Amino acid sequence: MSVTASSALLVQGAGPQYVNATGLFTLSWVLIALPLLSAAVLLLTGRRANAWGHLLGCASVLCSFVLGLAMLFAMLGRSGPDRLIDQHLFSWIPAGSFQVEAGLLLDPLSMTFVLLITGVGGMIHIYSIGYMAHDPERRRFFGELNLFVAAMLLLVLGDSFLTLYVGWEGVGLASYLLIGFWSYKPTAATAAKKAFLVNRVGDVGLSLAIMLMFATFGTTSFAGVFSGADRMMAATATGIGLLLLLGACGKSAQFPLQSWLLDAMEGPTPVSALIHAATMVTAGVYLIARSNPIFDVSPNARLGVTIVGAVTLLFGATIGCAYDDIKKVLASSTMSQVGYMILAVGIGPGVYALGIVQLVCHGFFKATMFLGAGSVMHATKDNVNMRHYGGLRRLMPITFLTFTAGYLAIIGFPFFSGFYSKDKIIEAAFDKGGTSGLVLGSAALLGAGVTAYYMTRLMAMTFFGRPRWEEGVTPNESPRSMTMPMIVLGIGAVFAGALLTFVGDGLAGFLTPSLGPAEKGSPPVISASGQTLLILAVATVGAVIAYLQFGRRSVPDTARQDVPVVVTAARQALYGDAVNEAVFMRPGQYTTRALVFFDNFGVDGAVRGLAALVGGSSGRLRRVQTGFVRSYALLMFGGAALVVIGLTLAYAI
Repeated sequence: MSVTASSALLVQGAGPQYVNATGLFTLSWVLIALPLLSAAVLLLTGRRANAWGHLLGCASVLCSFVLGLAMLFAMLGRSGPDRLIDQHLFSWIPAGSFQVEAGLLLDPLSMTFVLLITGVGGMIHIYSIGYMAHDPERRRFFGELNLFVAAMLLLVLGDSFLTLYVGWEGVGLASYLLIGFWSYKPTAATAAKKAFLVNRVGDVGLSLAIMLMFATFGTTSFAGVFSGADRMMAATATGIGLLLLLGACGKSAQFPLQSWLLDAMEGPTPVSALIHAATMVTAGVYLIARSNPIFDVSPNARLGVTIVGAVTLLFGATIGCAYDDIKKVLASSTMSQVGYMILAVGIGPGVYALGIVQLVCHGFFKATMFLGAGSVMHATKDNVNMRHYGGLRRLMPITFLTFTAGYLAIIGFPFFSGFYSKDKIIEAAFDKGGTSGLVLGSAALLGAGVTAYYMTRLMAMTFFGRPRWEEGVTPNESPRSMTMPMIVLGIGAVFAGALLTFVGDGLAGFLTPSLGPAEKGSPPVISASGQTLLILAVATVGAVIAYLQFGRRSVPDTARQDVPVVVTAARQALYGDAVNEAVFMRPGQYTTRALVFFDNFGVDGAVRGLAALVGGSSGRLRRVQTGFVRSYALLMFGGAALVVIGLTLAYAI
């Protein structure tokens, strides 16, 4: 059975112990209801809401943020297990032994995501007022943004895997609508369809995992599943863990389901910032972190998670080095940075919180850079080619400074947010010990150097060097409605890491009731200070190489074609689409055509042939029924003659 609200302690035993929601926490449903109601109003009232729709959209998300902040302070007044709060809403599916209660779980992990979704989301909503000012469908845009926020909040607040799945699918629907918002562009429509289909592959994994949970535990609630996790057979735990990983790969654009993310940049830039920097791509990280009791008992599943994370962080970083499209460079960076988060939650007990710290810091610095990219595009007539930028730092000082804050954070510059999050993940990978620790740590370290390279390349091509603007372009700083959110997020990119590390017990301490306490790995081969210096040295080498290539040399207006094979491969996203087409799409097409041929000429042919046989035979037999007495008499005489002849022959023999 799922969690109910019939007792003070909802679940007893080895699993997590949730307490009933009281006081302010009984309003948790309002967190979701506000953006959902706003979405309904904006999408159903039509053009009548054009004048005020954007204001309603912003207000609903900001109100959810304020309510979430109040709940955070109320939660900080509690301690330990009392921070695991379940609110029962209603009986959702009472079907015999399959009982699902609709409820919301408020704990440190879900509250962290609530504040990230509504806080960063609120800034992106405000930014969108200026960015989408001239779009005739701005009201619909805000409605779809609100729908996405509501679905994402349901995903992180649900108290069962089935409730999570509803939010999961809602996020997929909303992202499809937002990526294809400018559906009159064939590229946008195609990108939306591609994202939807690739995500469905991952969704199959999540749905099968939920079915296997019910078959094993008789419930899909977090409390019921986690209470019995330590009693699972190893094969069952591995199967559930790998299926959850497949779901995470789809939503978080991890290898091998990463191909949709670059094409998704066809959506408006605020969509890229909200969905593909701060929220949707982190859903997979949330899923694995939330399912930590399952992964704790399955080393094989954790190994799969770490391999996916390590491969993806290098995969995305390599792609980011070759693109000239500023949004695609940032999208590749997102793929890589989420790889670090997946790596962290895959390392296992004691390290889950590092992935969440990186997730929150990434939400600030990557949203800052995506909004900065939108500001640059706004000033250059929606040009995304960095080879047509250059020298923008003096004309767009606010955009430059906030983008620089995000840049320094992502490369792990000392005392910026990434220094306290990503660098700690690299250290944790090395501390894992053994061959796996060396391999994972080396991959993460190499990724840090490549990250510094491609981000320095982006900075140099965009803000430094000679102006390479297209004819008729006169860049100016963006309006205040766009720059103010960038400033707020830029401040977060600078200070979030330190605040999450040193204030109180830090975010890792706050997350202990949800993820367990932090643990030390094997004794490090290199001291912590030595590892920090090594990481900084590798990042510095990457940044210097990029500066020498693009900062001190004149950047050509067009990309060279005579490049090494590895650059050509990176420009083709390491042939991810080609592999998908060769391994999945083409065989699928040929299989479909063969099945259609077999259906037409085999199944349908057999049915039509049988019908023709019966019809032809009956037609020929019908000719015998002439209606003439003489014909019937002749048939009777012939039949009698045959009988006589047969009897005579039989007697003779």
